[in-house]
Amino acid sequence: MTTDSNKNSVEQAPIGVFDSGFGGLTILRDIRRVLPQYDYLFIGDNARAPYGTRSRELVYEFTLQAVKHLFDKRCHLVILACNTASAEALRTIQQRDLPVIAPDRRVLGVVRPTVEKVGELTRTGHIGVFGTPGTIASGSYNIEIEGMYPGYKVYGHACPMWVPLVENRESGGDGADYFVRKDINLLLGTCTDIDTVILGCTHYPLLIDKINKYMPQGVNVIQQGPIVADSLADYLLRHPEIERHCSRGGTCRYYTTEDPGHFSPLASVFTGETVDASRVIL
Repeated sequence: MTTDSNKNSVEQAPIGVFDSGFGGLTILRDIRRVLPQYDYLFIGDNARAPYGTRSRELVYEFTLQAVKHLFDKRCHLVILACNTASAEALRTIQQRDLPVIAPDRRVLGVVRPTVEKVGELTRTGHIGVFGTPGTIASGSYNIEIEGMYPGYKVYGHACPMWVPLVENRESGGDGADYFVRKDINLLLGTCTDIDTVILGCTHYPLLIDKINKYMPQGVNVIQQGPIVADSLADYLLRHPEIERHCSRGGTCRYYTTEDPGHFSPLASVFTGETVDASRVIL
C-alpha cells in the first residue's frame, strides 16, 4: 500500500539544461519566463565549444558526459538547449543510452519542437534553415521537417560567422550587418519560394534586429526559445511522472567548463540578468 508519506518522499531536483556554450542561455531565459516556478541547473561546455565544427562522434561523447553529470546531480529531466547536440546526439542518447543508464529519466531537445511550428506558418512548404556548419551538415532539420511534412522542401545554410559575432559582442556592429545581409541573400537566392526561416542556432536571437532588418517582408522568422518553452510546459502537463521530480524553488544555478570569470559577464548578455557561475569538470 502506498502511503501519503511515500508520495511526499519523491526525489526532486532542478531541471537540467545543457549547451555547448552560451547560446542555450537564450532557451533557458525563455523557459524561465514561461515556467518560473521550477529550479534549473545550467551547464555550458565552453571549454570545448564550439560543437558546430566537431565530428558527430565527439558531439555525442561530450553531450553524453554532460547528461550523465546532470543525472548525477539528480536531474530527472534534461533539456539539450543546443541545436548541434540535439541534431547529432539526442536520438542516440534517447534510444541507446537512457534504457541502460536511466530508464526513468528523460532528455529532450530543441529541434523537434521547432519543426512542429513550421506547419502553422508556411504557405509554400519551402523552409529555410540558418545554423552552424555541424547542424546544417547533419541534415537534422531536413529529416524532421520532411518526415513530419511530406512534400515540404528544406534549404539549409551554414552561418559560420554569426556565433563569433555574438560572442565577441559585435552583434550590433557593421560587421554583423554585412554577414547577416550576405547570408540572408545567399539562402533566399537558392529558392524564391522560401517563406519561413528557422533560426537553427540558439545564439541567433541576439542578431534578431539585424535579421529582421534584412529579411524581406512576408518571410516568417522562427525563434526557438518561446517555442521550446511552450513545448516544455505542455510536456510537463502530459507527463506528471516526470514533473513531480522537478523541484519548485524558482532558482537557477550556472556552471561552465571554462573559467567562470570569463563565462559570467558574457552569460549575463544572453540572460539579461547577473550570472555568477561556478566551474565544473565533465
